Amino acid sequence: MYVVLEGIDRVGKSTQIELLKKEFKDAIFTKEPGGTEFGKKIREIVLNDSISPIAEVFLFLADRNEHLEKVIKPNIKRLIISDRGFISGIAYAHIKSNLSYEKLFELNELALEEIFPDKIIFIEIDKNELEKRMHIEKLDSIEKRGVDYLLKVQNFMKEALNRSNIKHLILDANDDVLKINKKIVDFIKKG
Repeated sequence: MYVVLEGIDRVGKSTQIELLKKEFKDAIFTKEPGGTEFGKKIREIVLNDSISPIAEVFLFLADRNEHLEKVIKPNIKRLIISDRGFISGIAYAHIKSNLSYEKLFELNELALEEIFPDKIIFIEIDKNELEKRMHIEKLDSIEKRGVDYLLKVQNFMKEALNRSNIKHLILDANDDVLKINKKIVDFIKKG
């Protein structure tokens, strides 16, 4: 089963991934971008260089396909848990490039060779909590775009998620960390 945790920066995905590693010891844990050597290079470019919006879209799509070939396909019969996937890809790309959902979905469908996640867990956050969390540590170039930018991305993520036909669970980042974890574990275990 292929499961993706989605959400903007600072919602607690990394915390939940660490907790899930204790629960699902035999699972493959990965992330987009950065789940492959190629992806690490893409991540470095996108987070540190100033590139055009369309170039950024194509870099993420290239990473998504490489990730599919190197991580997803070889482990498709196992439990795969990914920190981010195509929903994030569509949302960030839409906000930055203004390409339509339909065009971005078509490009992601091509990059994923129509192998979509079985389940998606979406963690959302409100503006007040996001503002608090933005002051905890150094911001990367995407986070430096600001709270309003991230909330626009989050709204489009939710729209993209609701337009997909993929089983999903929507969680509130303000809830207790362990309560969120229990809901995620139950959702993954429930066939």
